[in-house]
Amino acid sequence: MPRTQEQINERQRELRKINGNVHTKKYERTKKGFLMRKYHHMLGRINGEEWYAGVHLWAGKEILSKDDFYNWSMNNPDFHRLFKEWEDSGYERNLCPSVDRLDSKLGYLIDNMEFVTFLENATRGSRSRWAKQ
Repeated sequence: MPRTQEQINERQRELRKINGNVHTKKYERTKKGFLMRKYHHMLGRINGEEWYAGVHLWAGKEILSKDDFYNWSMNNPDFHRLFKEWEDSGYERNLCPSVDRLDSKLGYLIDNMEFVTFLENATRGSRSRWAKQ
C-alpha cells in the first residue's frame, strides 16, 4: 500500500532525529544546499513565517525569485570568496556568508543585496537599531 506524503514526511523527521540531521547538515555545507537554506530563510522572513524577533523588518517586502537568487549568488565573486573563507575556518559561524539588504526599507532585490559575513551583518543591524533610538 503506497504511503501518503505526510507519512513519508513523518518518517523523514524520525530518521533525522535518529541520525542528528547529518545528511542535511552535510548538504547545507555545499554551495547549492547553503543557498537553498539561505533562500528558504529569506522567504520565511518576508512571509512573516519565521520566529525572528524583528519580523517587522522584513514582513511584506519584495523578494526576488529563487532562480534569480541562485543565479545572482553563483555569479557573485563575494559569495564564492566568503564561502571559501567559511569552509577554511571549519564553518565558524561569524564567517558564514550572509545576505545584507543595503536599504532596510526595501526587500531582497538584486540591487539591494550584498554578501557579507554573518558578523558584519549582525554588527550593521545592531548599529542601525541603536542609531534609531
